[in-house]
Amino acid sequence: MRLKSLVFGLGICLNISAYAADPIKIGIPVGLSGANSVVAPSMVQAAELAVAEINAKGGVIGRPLQLEIADDGSGAQGAQRAYDSLVFQKEVDGIVAMETTAARNAGLPIVNRGRVPLIYTSFYEGRSCSPWMYINAWVPEQQVEPIVDQFMSEYDAKKFFLIGSDYAFGRGMLKFTREYVESKGGTVVGESYLPIEGSDWTAIISQLRSANPDALITSTSGGAPNVTLTRQLRSAGVDIPYGNYAIDEGTAKSMGGDAEGVYLAASYISSLDTPANREFLQAIKDKFGDDAETPHELSVPLYDGIYAYAAAVEKAGSTEPSAVIDALSEVTVEGPRGAIKMDKQRHAALTMYLGKVASDGSVEVVKSFKNVDPGEQCPQFAD
Repeated sequence: MRLKSLVFGLGICLNISAYAADPIKIGIPVGLSGANSVVAPSMVQAAELAVAEINAKGGVIGRPLQLEIADDGSGAQGAQRAYDSLVFQKEVDGIVAMETTAARNAGLPIVNRGRVPLIYTSFYEGRSCSPWMYINAWVPEQQVEPIVDQFMSEYDAKKFFLIGSDYAFGRGMLKFTREYVESKGGTVVGESYLPIEGSDWTAIISQLRSANPDALITSTSGGAPNVTLTRQLRSAGVDIPYGNYAIDEGTAKSMGGDAEGVYLAASYISSLDTPANREFLQAIKDKFGDDAETPHELSVPLYDGIYAYAAAVEKAGSTEPSAVIDALSEVTVEGPRGAIKMDKQRHAALTMYLGKVASDGSVEVVKSFKNVDPGEQCPQFAD
């Protein structure tokens, strides 16, 4: 059997003991605690659904997939423990990870030492390169332009204020944003950061008010910081065009009216009206019922990542790490986001959607941009 496309709607998982062969172990380091704990349940569901569907079709090279989930604490120290456990104790065959940049950076040396294929599925600040890593989510070159251009054209914004979490993702995204804003003739009138676990944005909001910008763009660590920042902005009466690089649909829904009007750019929005996405949404509902989490820009790439790993193992004919790494740039996953192939310097061209959060927390698609190239990310891996 060759795995050529996703199979949706099969909310069952075959018993591992039904297979004569040993399982293929996929490690899932994820922030069950810390900043990402808000979105972690959707990550776990996405992983469980993908594995259930693949196992229901006979597994991969005649072997079932088995998940090994580890809490990375949403940060560096927890990630070191999680990766060490997955690589050297659980001896996983591959890793599919939606994590903060701090967690990824802490885990990469362990991945490199253990020579384990890693598919990183979180949007990030770009230019993280390793012989053992592929990325199927967006980078600044794919995400910044739609939001900045919308604010400049729709709202005649010229003065921007930037707020971020004080770590690589926050600073990297906003550095790119500053450069892009200035290249378009705009100015950045303020740029402020709070520690990754910070929750009191009062002083920064005061700075924003004093700067009197036309628009606001934020780049936090996601999850809890998005909730605290957005609620405090609303309480302070801030009512200017607001773009958020790290908000997901599940978090937006949990915030209710506080998130209304926030702009985001994503490679997946749950309202996409395509056959593949409709089938995916039904599969989530069938498997998890009333406990189903809202799928979003963080969970769906992880779902796709498991399918990409499975397809690479099929193509390689084994779980031998070097063979799987070679195959990952050649396989295409057809899923809720469309066709995804990580053949652009270990990254992927992505169709991007500019979205706006509605009053009920759902996201309305404002514009779409087909096959946006990630640009120069890891030239040492260029064909």
